[in-house]
Amino acid sequence: MNEFAFARVLHVLGVVLWIGGVAMVTAVLFPIMAKMKSATERTEFFSHIENRFAPQARWTTLIVGLSGFYMVHVLDAWHRFTELPFWWMHAMVAVWLIFTLMLFIVEPLVFRRQKAKMSQRDPAKAFALAQRMHWILLSLSLVTVAGAVAGSHGWMLQGG
Repeated sequence: MNEFAFARVLHVLGVVLWIGGVAMVTAVLFPIMAKMKSATERTEFFSHIENRFAPQARWTTLIVGLSGFYMVHVLDAWHRFTELPFWWMHAMVAVWLIFTLMLFIVEPLVFRRQKAKMSQRDPAKAFALAQRMHWILLSLSLVTVAGAVAGSHGWMLQGG
């Protein structure tokens, strides 16, 4: 197997683990948490999940970013970022950047402190906000994955 194929394998596996994990948290765990009796129980449960999933998400986003950069470099595909039919390239970078900033900067340096304060003041509002943000990020991720798969197999917007 050549290096490019290996990079693509790592890229796809990373996306599956990362976005699949986001889907699991969003579509399965949040509805379970919504049925919990107390805000404290919800907060503790989510903290346990987050503490287990965050390292996996960090590693997989790093793998996805490095493998994606490598593939664009090897293909010399930088020009795709200037062409509308390759909109999904921008979307992949944008979703990756949002998650990377969230996982490495915003969550550990900002949200951790804010989350504790907000959970104390209005736990229902904090939970609703977290749930809404997860649905938005999952939706953007799924549109991006669909666009990337379709686009990389020749299904382009008009003019491509």
